[in-house]
Amino acid sequence: MSGSAPLTVFAPAGALTMASAPAVLEEGRRLARAGSLVVDFKDADTVDSAALALLLDWMRCAQQAGHRLLVRNLPAGMLSLAGLYDLDALLPLDSAQ
Repeated sequence: MSGSAPLTVFAPAGALTMASAPAVLEEGRRLARAGSLVVDFKDADTVDSAALALLLDWMRCAQQAGHRLLVRNLPAGMLSLAGLYDLDALLPLDSAQ
């Protein structure tokens, strides 16, 4: 993939929890399959393990499509959960944020 490929920014807003995850799952998948993607959590005000599951799903979709996915503004709670599950090293954090 070219380093100059444009990045689409996807910023899911509000709660990203078990109750709300299904509403954003497909949009994230569609964007991850369409091209390189930045998932920006700046507008996510409540997260739980479902938000981490969404992110992992979108990462898998992007990888299968041959696209890059970066993460910005990861909430501390999600980073803590990722560490708990020993997944924190897998998260593609955007160093340019």
